[in-house]
Amino acid sequence: MLRTLNSHVRNVVRPSLAAAQSPPTHLPRVYLPPRRAGPAMSSRGFNSTFGGLPTTIFELMSQLAARHGSINLGQGFPDNELEGPASMKEAAYQSMLHDSNQYPPMVGVPELRQALAEHSERYTGLPLDWQSQVLITSGATEALAAAFLGLLEPGDEVVVFAPLYDSYIPIIRRAGAVPVVVQLRAPDWSFDAAELAAAFNAKTKLIVVNTPHNPSGKVFSRAELETIASLVQEHDAYAALDEVYEHLVYPGYEHVSLRTLPGMAERSIRIGSAGKTFSFTAWKVGWVTGPAPMVQAAAKAHQFLTFTVPAALQRAVARGLREERSFYEGLGPLFLKKREWLAAKLTAIGFKVLPGQGTYFLTTDFSGLLPENSTEEDVEFCSRLTTEGGITLIPVSAFYEDRTTAPKQLVRFVICKTDAKLQAAVEKLEAYFPKRS
Repeated sequence: MLRTLNSHVRNVVRPSLAAAQSPPTHLPRVYLPPRRAGPAMSSRGFNSTFGGLPTTIFELMSQLAARHGSINLGQGFPDNELEGPASMKEAAYQSMLHDSNQYPPMVGVPELRQALAEHSERYTGLPLDWQSQVLITSGATEALAAAFLGLLEPGDEVVVFAPLYDSYIPIIRRAGAVPVVVQLRAPDWSFDAAELAAAFNAKTKLIVVNTPHNPSGKVFSRAELETIASLVQEHDAYAALDEVYEHLVYPGYEHVSLRTLPGMAERSIRIGSAGKTFSFTAWKVGWVTGPAPMVQAAAKAHQFLTFTVPAALQRAVARGLREERSFYEGLGPLFLKKREWLAAKLTAIGFKVLPGQGTYFLTTDFSGLLPENSTEEDVEFCSRLTTEGGITLIPVSAFYEDRTTAPKQLVRFVICKTDAKLQAAVEKLEAYFPKRS
């Protein structure tokens, strides 16, 4: 690759990066006197990228659910009963008691980086040098931010697929780059190869590929990935692979990492998440793996974002990757069983269930439940269902920056809930839509 990475972070390295040492822990204290009454606050605006963003629909729907005491099948995290292995909690506790609780190395503790190198070779066949090709981050969202800030220059273009995780576009814009959106089209969430090819040009620096995909549950096929790989190489670009749901693939389907395709190992970074792999979303342990120059570019941004990640949690995740394979290898079968049960119930009620091959999300079309000539859209439907029906879902249009391009009658269910909670939700839906149940 001849194309350069971000010039602002390329040559910035703390002494601690090379030596993997901790930074000073004592900084001068600055006295700030109490603020006195004075002129009105400045009229100057704040950051235009973030300042104009509305409160996310996820927060709004969760607030509405709390006010009305509804069953929340909108937020994408597992019930406590489905959390990861108790042995990992014990490992984190013991590490806090007996290991250092000071800053660990910025790039991550050796135990976890080594475990991730082993994990990569086991599940993708790609060996990694744990010292130069693995970076530990504060969750996958920070991994994405560090990657975008470290790889992109102002004016670069980034191809993304919609619907998409809502952090992509704001961080891409904050890096000065330009998002170029390609549509995934329901019901199978396929893309048009000609549309994707048209999105690439000489300014294209990066494509973001999320598979298994949130919110649709789509697992990109090998043929689709080959199309993407061909375009990336033709335009001398890179790929950021959001693969946080890599182990949440249903039996009968296969997760293929774009990085395993010919010519892509040196052009792609993979982003993973202990929160998704072990159902510990509060731990916020993520990682970036791939070619050393790309990982190091992300690390140089990471050092000024969060710098490091709690060491005890890193050690516990390392233990989990090595010793709790049965847990994360069992996620696909577990969630397929829940999906099939819920899909049958929703179909009987009158929802149209869209196909999905992975994740803990299920997308449905609710148009068959509306009165004839109704113009109600997904946001209004979700609000009504929360306040009147006692069930909270997420409108799929929330995963589009431009709602004019979004489908308006699709909603997302989360299935990583207990059987009892899913049963209670179905009973409420059956009561609210009695004529179709």
